[in-house]
Amino acid sequence: MEKRFDPSSYEQKWQREWQKAKLFECPETSDKPSFSIMIPPPNVTGKLHMGHALQSALQDLIVRRKRMQGFNALWLPGTDHAGIATQLMVERQVESEGTSRLEMGRETFLNRTWEWKEQYQSNIRSQLELLGASCDWSRERFTLDEGLSEAVRRAFVDLHRDGLVYRGEYVVNWSPKLRTAVSDLEVESKEVKSSLWHFRYPFADSEGGIVVATTRPETMLGDTAVAVHPDDDRYRDAVGKQLRLPIVGRLIKVVADEHVDPEFGSGAVKITPFHDPNDFELAKRHDLEGIRVIGFDGRMTEQAGPDFEGLDRFEARKKVVERLDGLGCLVKIEDHVHAVGHSQRSGEPVEPMVSSQWFVNVESMARSALEAVDDGRLELVPESWVKTWEHWLENVRPWVVSRQLWWGHRIPAWYREDGEFFVAMNKEEAAQMAGTEELTQDPDVLDTWFSSGLWPFSTLGWPDPDAKDVNTFYPTDVLITGFDILFFWVARMTMMGLYFTGESPFKQVHLTGLVRDEHGEKMSKTKGNVIDPLVMVEEYGADAMRFTLCALDAPGRDIPLNPQVMAGYRAFGNKIWNATRFILSRIESDENHPKVPTEIDPSGLEEPERWLLSRFSYTAGYVNDRLDRFRFDEACQRLYDFFWKELCDWSIEFAKPSFNGEAVRPQVAEVLLYTLDQSLRLLHPVMPHLTEELWQKLPRGSGDGAPNFVAIAAYPDPPEGWRDQALEGQIDALQEAIGFVRSFRKERNVARDVAVSLFVEGGEHQDFAVAREAQIRFLTQVEQVVAEQGPDDCLRDRVAGLDLAIHAEIPLRTDADRARLDKELEGIEAEIKGAQQRLSNPGFLERAPEKVVEGSRARLAELEQRRALIQAELA
Repeated sequence: MEKRFDPSSYEQKWQREWQKAKLFECPETSDKPSFSIMIPPPNVTGKLHMGHALQSALQDLIVRRKRMQGFNALWLPGTDHAGIATQLMVERQVESEGTSRLEMGRETFLNRTWEWKEQYQSNIRSQLELLGASCDWSRERFTLDEGLSEAVRRAFVDLHRDGLVYRGEYVVNWSPKLRTAVSDLEVESKEVKSSLWHFRYPFADSEGGIVVATTRPETMLGDTAVAVHPDDDRYRDAVGKQLRLPIVGRLIKVVADEHVDPEFGSGAVKITPFHDPNDFELAKRHDLEGIRVIGFDGRMTEQAGPDFEGLDRFEARKKVVERLDGLGCLVKIEDHVHAVGHSQRSGEPVEPMVSSQWFVNVESMARSALEAVDDGRLELVPESWVKTWEHWLENVRPWVVSRQLWWGHRIPAWYREDGEFFVAMNKEEAAQMAGTEELTQDPDVLDTWFSSGLWPFSTLGWPDPDAKDVNTFYPTDVLITGFDILFFWVARMTMMGLYFTGESPFKQVHLTGLVRDEHGEKMSKTKGNVIDPLVMVEEYGADAMRFTLCALDAPGRDIPLNPQVMAGYRAFGNKIWNATRFILSRIESDENHPKVPTEIDPSGLEEPERWLLSRFSYTAGYVNDRLDRFRFDEACQRLYDFFWKELCDWSIEFAKPSFNGEAVRPQVAEVLLYTLDQSLRLLHPVMPHLTEELWQKLPRGSGDGAPNFVAIAAYPDPPEGWRDQALEGQIDALQEAIGFVRSFRKERNVARDVAVSLFVEGGEHQDFAVAREAQIRFLTQVEQVVAEQGPDDCLRDRVAGLDLAIHAEIPLRTDADRARLDKELEGIEAEIKGAQQRLSNPGFLERAPEKVVEGSRARLAELEQRRALIQAELA
């Protein structure tokens, strides 16, 4: 076995071998129980980021374990066409070549975008493979595939048939930079320091006027009324009167409406129906006209007047204020901080704009999604997200699903010359409905999240009633995704799945935090703190990165990522490598050439071997339990502790006397091989490459029935009857005693040729420790281990229930020793004081879990005992 640990020498090798053996391709039907998980499809806009790496690591962990547990486990991969994001990328690319989307025309531009997709989709697949993703690539999907496109058309047509899809003129969030409508969820609210301008609108036929307040003066050019609350005595006599709109000269009336807040500003609000959603609704109630003064390009329209036409909306704002000031209509300007909606994609303030768009009424679908969580058909992990889920779905608004783009699923609606439209699966069907072939298809495409909402079942063949994958793998079992797309994607998949299939598309959703830098800051190119997963793989290996991300995934928390942590987990891999190499080297020199046993019986084994099997049994049970509960962090910590401390350190240390021919015990090599075999299986879902490389090197007997790969070997359950907690306590005491002697030698620099004796003067594990004298002597080089009182000049301590004393042929209490003990005593006194204060606090005793309180009491007793020993040493 190679001496040097080098993940690059084997990681890609095993990725190729797994693919060659088709280990991850699932049959359509199988005698095995089915398990399925869908990849959140990455956008075809570039490289994977660390968030993708996190979710890939967790999904792969889950599906590898299920595969090893005997499931027909499908992890279906794919990519999303990402309408706005991808179109923007390609537009920038063609503009750098001196042309534009409009100059190219729709068909040519879409052909160019498909070329982009082919390039980046293959890049994403190769990146996922580098991470070790065990996807079924034979089922890879893309949201614009023909099969998925048919599913999108079917869903849209059916929703329209059921009256839930409709076309209407409403105020939408408009992005002038992107030239498209965006949904409420794609709008990010930001606090902006601005002004609140107060203007006076004069009465048309009398003195005086009404003062209105606004944060958007440019929209006053489109005002068609001023509204007041009907119970506001200040304006009771003004209701019904007409005002003359400054600058424009248009007559507008004063209306009374209960939705007006009399406490805001002057209590009177200007009404601009085409540029404010609340004003739009108020205008419908009072039959007011609407005037578009801001165009879809963000510039003022002809209706804004010749002095403003063509101006950018923010330039127009300044000019309107100047003109109103000159007319004597500006009353005052106040500093004002308020929330302004910004497009997540373009970063600009969105413009509320009346536009004809396609909408989905999701109110009834939202109720179904709420019920699914409420009755347990769908579980959100962590549960703390349930309240947020409820709040959003209880306040859901119609979903604007049309986008003024070219890249995406074109809306399946065709228009006749008279303007009537027909929603159908294709033009031929629409022509039959319209009675003519002279039809024009709607130029808009659907919101990317519409097709993504169908992902769990459209990828399996829906709406084909004969699709075997739907029957085998739907509903899926688990979804792993970031909390930031809980409503963009998870809620919509749930609503769509329940509506079209009658079932929740998944049983459990594990919501991860965001991967941030080591200081908790969001990663961004401008900050220069982006951590590239592919760079981390090159530097530390895929397994180290995977283990790091899984170990840091705690429910409800973001992940602060420090590359040095990955370096630590690379060292963990190195530790396992070296331990395996040591075991195999000793076994190769054994004339009996032991092999990995197919089974092992703890009875008849001595304590160190039974202890190892006991700790493995505990670890297998703990890891399975934590993985079932999505506590990846706790499962990884137990795996780390078992491998590092219990298998690679203590078990090998305990085996050395037997390997060296001293204190030979039965089946030492067999137990080590069996435990290594089983523990590599246990670790495999987290570190698949390392475990495969090492598992393949274990010596096996012919016909032992082991599979060709650990990737498909049986995942360990805790063997019944192997756990022995009493023995674990005894070995703990033995380890502490060995550690006590080793620390003594190290701290005092005691040479090997100095005679040292260990006296076990008392304690509950005294007999056990003395019985393991040969073990202790070999591992600590003491001359004797005896159960009796040592000389007065011994160094004494109580560790793990053992009263120990060390005697050596050197002075034991030097001035340096006394100084060290004084310092330790000072720290113990401080800790005792803190523990006593905590345990005398009624609030702590009432609120803290009983386990925590008992732990504090046990710690206090331990500290007091240690204090007494040190005081005795110093006396």
